[in-house]
Amino acid sequence: MRILTRYIVFELLAIFLLTLTSMTVFVVLVLIGKEAVENGLGLLPILRMVPYILPQAMQFAVPGTMLLATTTVYGRIAASNEIVAVKSLGISPMTMLWPTFILATLVSLSAVVLSDVAVSWGRGGVQRIIVESLEEIIYGRLRTTRTYSNDRLKVAVQRVHGKTLVKPIITYFSVDDDPPLTITADEAELNVDLENNRVLITFLNANGSMGERFAGWFPGEEEFPFSLEQFTGIRAQARRTSNYSLREVGPAKQQQIEVIDRLKQEMSAQAAHALMTGRMYELSQDVWQPKRSYLQAAQRTLHRLHTEPHRRWASGFSCLCFVLIGAPMAVRLSHGDIWSSFFVCFLPILIIYYPMLVRSLDLAKDGVMPPQVVWLGNIVLALIGAWLVRRVVRF
Repeated sequence: MRILTRYIVFELLAIFLLTLTSMTVFVVLVLIGKEAVENGLGLLPILRMVPYILPQAMQFAVPGTMLLATTTVYGRIAASNEIVAVKSLGISPMTMLWPTFILATLVSLSAVVLSDVAVSWGRGGVQRIIVESLEEIIYGRLRTTRTYSNDRLKVAVQRVHGKTLVKPIITYFSVDDDPPLTITADEAELNVDLENNRVLITFLNANGSMGERFAGWFPGEEEFPFSLEQFTGIRAQARRTSNYSLREVGPAKQQQIEVIDRLKQEMSAQAAHALMTGRMYELSQDVWQPKRSYLQAAQRTLHRLHTEPHRRWASGFSCLCFVLIGAPMAVRLSHGDIWSSFFVCFLPILIIYYPMLVRSLDLAKDGVMPPQVVWLGNIVLALIGAWLVRRVVRF
């Protein structure tokens, strides 16, 4: 019995680790290439980004790799009639299945931890490197395309000589209805001040204008500060719930509950004051709708915080659910073709699991269904897998 257990575990681990390494390297290259193309990163920022990209790449690679390793091992075993040989000796096929289920459980637990690290540490590290490399990104784009722009800012130059921007034109678009601010100069130099979250641009002989509201000339050198938000195009906003670690979700939920209670109390007090003083216009739709929208946004955030731990655990334990489908299915197919076994097993997962996961996540995040609904896809796969295992054992 122990020989069969060691045999299965060693075969599965060998294929799993080899495939995981290959898949992880491939996904890392894809993710790094995407960041490099979108942000114009050089070699050094790319190398610094690798440790932060690695957990995200493994997060994508682990479930599929576990399924591929399982179908490969059990497809070959079934094709070699090893399952038939085990049955002929009076040994239950479960002897060859349970080591894989235990290993898949351990991998699922590791996947939960990996997902937590990827979203709470990996994504933040990637964003930090992009911000720290902002000066290099801006100069890189200006050298190649002579323009750098986002939704709020546009920089155009005639050419770049070292760190000197020749004939720069900077246009800043306000979020209000104000006309855009345009600054032109003979030369300029750009420096990123990370400590103060700003970009300093030193102009030589600058001209500034804001439509008909403002026009001015600044002879000599003049320094203008811009916020990092203006140059990155990323607006300051509350931290996304998907970037919280699991240990941060609990305190964040409590804090969000307090915010919602405070908003309800403020709205009740304002409504009572309006009724007592006869200021009925304060209860009109135009006045009250922004308050209601703010409350609804806070409630949606709370629903997302309730859903996030279930999403992490359900996604991690998809590895076990995939194995529950893959192992008995590969045994029943009884042929050694790796890819056909894999795709036959992956088809019900693709058709059933992922659509159910996406839909249940949307319902849970909107508060329509309880957050436990994200486990529905896992439960369906587990039931199908249990039925397949039962058929393998009995027949």
